[in-house]
Amino acid sequence: MQLLSKSSYLVLRSAARKLSTSTITRRQACLPASFYRGGTSKAVMVLKEDLPNDEKEWNPIFLSLMGSPDPDGRQLNGMGGGLSSVSKVAVVSKSSRKDADVDYTFVQIGIKDTVVDYASNCGNILSAVGPFSMEQGLFSPTDISSGQAVARIFNTNTNKVIHSTFPVSAPSTPKLDGDFSIDGVPGEGSRITLDFINPGGAKTGKLLPSGNAIDLVDSTTVPGYEGPRINTTLVDCGNPCVFVDPRSLNISPEVLPSELEKNETALSTLESVRRAGAVLMGMAKDVHMVAKTVPKICLISPRFDYKSTSYEVIGSSTIDLAARVISSGDPHRACPITTGLCIAAAAKIPGTLVRNSLEVRGNRADPVGIVIGHPSGRLSVSAEILEQGGVAVATKATVFRTARKLFEGSVFYEA
Repeated sequence: MQLLSKSSYLVLRSAARKLSTSTITRRQACLPASFYRGGTSKAVMVLKEDLPNDEKEWNPIFLSLMGSPDPDGRQLNGMGGGLSSVSKVAVVSKSSRKDADVDYTFVQIGIKDTVVDYASNCGNILSAVGPFSMEQGLFSPTDISSGQAVARIFNTNTNKVIHSTFPVSAPSTPKLDGDFSIDGVPGEGSRITLDFINPGGAKTGKLLPSGNAIDLVDSTTVPGYEGPRINTTLVDCGNPCVFVDPRSLNISPEVLPSELEKNETALSTLESVRRAGAVLMGMAKDVHMVAKTVPKICLISPRFDYKSTSYEVIGSSTIDLAARVISSGDPHRACPITTGLCIAAAAKIPGTLVRNSLEVRGNRADPVGIVIGHPSGRLSVSAEILEQGGVAVATKATVFRTARKLFEGSVFYEA
């Protein structure tokens, strides 16, 4: 994560102390919750019915239960873990829609600040929503004769439907143990299939928000932008993402999160490019009005041999291309699922930076989908793209995950 200056650190520490030593009497309160790992993320899972009816009252609860703000970046006073991938809340409820069983609202919680962001979806946490919903009695599968249940999930952040298919051992009992593994997570679990239905244009209405395979970012195309002149590819599939070639910014494609988070200059430049991309996507009027969570920004490059964060040798023949992602200001330890969807979609569109990176070297690792090499290993994703009226449209994207329930009970917060 990006280091704070001494003055910024002192301001944040003072604000955090004021929150904890306010003259207003603060008391411990609690609400029912479960704590799940979903994919390569973790989240506190709560039912909407257990939260205040006024959603404006949610933010202080979520900040407190996660331990934010924490100027030291550890979230030691809550459930968070000091990284954007483990500072998350999922709010779930029974759906009134005909095409969905449950509604799922994803909430990204700031770590050093008081940002509570509802702008994006989290594909990793999606893998936990189906099992959690079944255990909470929010839906009953119509047919489990195959040993599988399908939960139709409506994501309120993006207004998109996702079908989650997972094993069950009884009509209301998900089976999360199995022999399927994903990179970035020790151990094994049941395979959970996530089918994103018509995922294109989740936030902008278009798979290619600008209509272009390549968009130039500079001060003439984006007023207020002060970064380097650079080519980007802008894609919106599941969540919007800005793609850049790291070499055009003098960043090594092989960079790992621990190295990138120390490079304040690179992170600042990438943040400027991300904000400019959001303006070109029509997501914000200017670079100062961009949400923290979306779009993501991804360094995309041709495949190469490298060592993962766990020192596993990732051979270039086992991946199709390489990606390094910045999520909510943090270099991601893996690859966000929705960024993977954007990669799979862009790989099928001629002229994009993703497609150009894919075509550089020989035979594909996966002739059907895309195998993405990320810091902790590999991620396999597939997307179905059709051309309608000369415009690329994503009809479906699929990824496989695992999930694990870590605890259920009550989570405490200061009210």
